[in-house]
Amino acid sequence: MMTMDVDRYYSELNKESIGYLRKRYNKITRWVVADLLKRSAYRYPDKTALIYNDLSYTYPELDAQCNRFANALLAAGLQRYDRVAILAHNTAHHVITWLGTAKAGGIYLAINYMLKGKDISFCINHSESKFFVVEDTLYDLVKDVLDEMPGVKTLIWSDQGAGLPAPENFLSFDDWYQKYPADEPDVDLYIEDPVQMTYTSGTETLPKGVLLSSQSLLSQYMSCIVDGEYTTDDVSINALPIFHCAQRDVFMNPVFWVGGTNVLLFAADPKKIMEAIVKYKATLFFAPPTVWIALLRHPDFDSYDLSSVQKGYYGASIMPVEVLKEIFRRMPSCRRFYNYYGQTELSPYHTMLKPAYMITKPGSAGQGGLNMETALLDDEGNEITEAGVAGEICGRGPHAMLMYFKDREKTENAFAYGWFHSGDIGVLDEDRFITVVDRKKDMVKTGGENVATREVEEVIYQDPRVSEVAVIGLPHEKWVEAVTAIVVPKAGQQIREEELAELCRKNLAIFKVPKGFIFTEALPKNPSGKILKRDLRKQFENFYS
Repeated sequence: MMTMDVDRYYSELNKESIGYLRKRYNKITRWVVADLLKRSAYRYPDKTALIYNDLSYTYPELDAQCNRFANALLAAGLQRYDRVAILAHNTAHHVITWLGTAKAGGIYLAINYMLKGKDISFCINHSESKFFVVEDTLYDLVKDVLDEMPGVKTLIWSDQGAGLPAPENFLSFDDWYQKYPADEPDVDLYIEDPVQMTYTSGTETLPKGVLLSSQSLLSQYMSCIVDGEYTTDDVSINALPIFHCAQRDVFMNPVFWVGGTNVLLFAADPKKIMEAIVKYKATLFFAPPTVWIALLRHPDFDSYDLSSVQKGYYGASIMPVEVLKEIFRRMPSCRRFYNYYGQTELSPYHTMLKPAYMITKPGSAGQGGLNMETALLDDEGNEITEAGVAGEICGRGPHAMLMYFKDREKTENAFAYGWFHSGDIGVLDEDRFITVVDRKKDMVKTGGENVATREVEEVIYQDPRVSEVAVIGLPHEKWVEAVTAIVVPKAGQQIREEELAELCRKNLAIFKVPKGFIFTEALPKNPSGKILKRDLRKQFENFYS
């Protein structure tokens, strides 16, 4: 282009000129997820970025492996925004697939390995994925439905689960991508580009494909780094599945950005978590309340030196106050504790309760994160500002998704009144801190009265013999829905129904007291640690019949 034309673009401020400058200087100004490792490699060339079993990568080494994978995808025909799906545990191959796909300009899609057959083929087909990475230990989940995925053009076999050889029609992950150069691929990437797709857990309906851009994710990473106080010296144990946005996007990727060290565990086994904390002197650890409870209940918990952990985090579901107090008592070195609250559609961090308020506001979800606004709205979209009045928790800011893939109506409904609607019910206190009181769909309406199940659960947790509890509504001839408590006693403990009923009567309005108590050995959960109340409602739907 002639100099005169360039000068004209500089002198005019309009859509055409800005678009031209954006493209001309993109490699200089770009800010995308694909560059996280490269920039940390520049700052910390000798730092360990990732540890998985016996594998260890410095930042330059991991960046090079992701470049190889990106170049392999491009050579195999990947086009901009093509979906690359992966069904895998927490492995080095999984990380390389994620960030390599981003470098190639594709869209990464991690499949929930708690799904089976038809559910997985739904995600693959709905997303129109062209590449599919399958881990050997999970092959049985999909071997009978691979023929039902006609859009998949390339099947890639990851052997990092059990070391099994690739079946026919699969490319061997290492043999395939290691042949390609470690140079940065020559691909134009933009902050607005979609880079990641995540299917919601689908506990009520078919899962929805949440599409996120580099802008969504990087804004969220920045919020996590600042609010969660991550540093270059941090060593993070990634025990929860990285196919889930909480472990991957709230912890693993922000830790990569600041130059910390990520340790991957294949699964969230309490003993292996504690061993890893000791071995690598981990400084921070995240888990949902169910995993924290499992750690505390492990018979060898007090024999491990967990004093390196300075920062503890929880999320995915509400932490019982009594359990939080126990963590403080038994892990005194963990001086800072943080409660993350969020939704997949917000990348996912929405609000946080910071350490300064853990004692004075236990159970609160805190306030909106660095790059987020948060409000309670009524059914007409009016903001609720009065303390103690329930409303739907809504948020807006750069964390927000681009859309639900192929579902304009659900996208528009989710963004009604200019806010993302979480589906969670909350109340404000006098300081404008939010407390989540229930999901809309989990609110029990008994005899014409609404009962927030969390309030009932907190009372039952006061009994020291209770390990876990979930309160649900079950069909009842008189009450329509009867408040019912599903209780898991601690090992070796015996609890009588009348004892819990009396505890509830002392602390709750009479209509909130459970009409029945069911004792069981475990509660059903999804991989992020959320208790699946839908499954419990189905399992015990005839309890009062």
